[in-house]
Amino acid sequence: MSQAAPENGPERPIPTVARLLFLSRWLQLPLYVGLIVALGVYVVHFWSELLNLVGAAMGNPAALQHLLQAVTVHGIGPGGAAQPRLDETTIMLVALSLIDVVMIANLLIMVIVGGYETFVSRTYLEEHPDHPEWLSHVNASVLKVKLAMAIIGISSIHLLRTFINADAYSIKALVAQTAIHLTFLVSALAIAWTDRVMTGTIRLAQDGHSQQAP
Repeated sequence: MSQAAPENGPERPIPTVARLLFLSRWLQLPLYVGLIVALGVYVVHFWSELLNLVGAAMGNPAALQHLLQAVTVHGIGPGGAAQPRLDETTIMLVALSLIDVVMIANLLIMVIVGGYETFVSRTYLEEHPDHPEWLSHVNASVLKVKLAMAIIGISSIHLLRTFINADAYSIKALVAQTAIHLTFLVSALAIAWTDRVMTGTIRLAQDGHSQQAP
């Protein structure tokens, strides 16, 4: 009767080519650093728009003019003169723009932290008090689904902002944005369904292998 091989056998030397291929993952590090810089730009943009909103609320005509042009609000008078006051629609559109920036920032954080953890190196932050819950079970499939859901959220904000300010857009633009949002939604559902099927197939294969083992 043959004896089972020990679980922890002698370590085999890793070929040089394999080491080089594995080290190539660090080439992604500058890309994630670049995304951190992009996140910083979004932070500056957020505070710039917020200061313009506060300035417009306090009666600054230049800030109000900037907001009306930024959110494409109709109502700018002849010669480019801005509206005399900040109305509710403009405030709502600016607030949605700020929410859009926050959601994109969340998307960047997921890509930076999750992508680094998945494709570059472990972060070893399990004991950190601020360790995010989703990072404890992140992998390539989970990250892909989360990114798809985040993109749908961002697209929803864009679509809501467009519908609130529908007079500033043509019917063709409204239909195109709605179709693009539905495409994102169908794509996310397809990604989630594919991931579920693949996970179920792997689980069945593992169960079958465990049943065949003596």
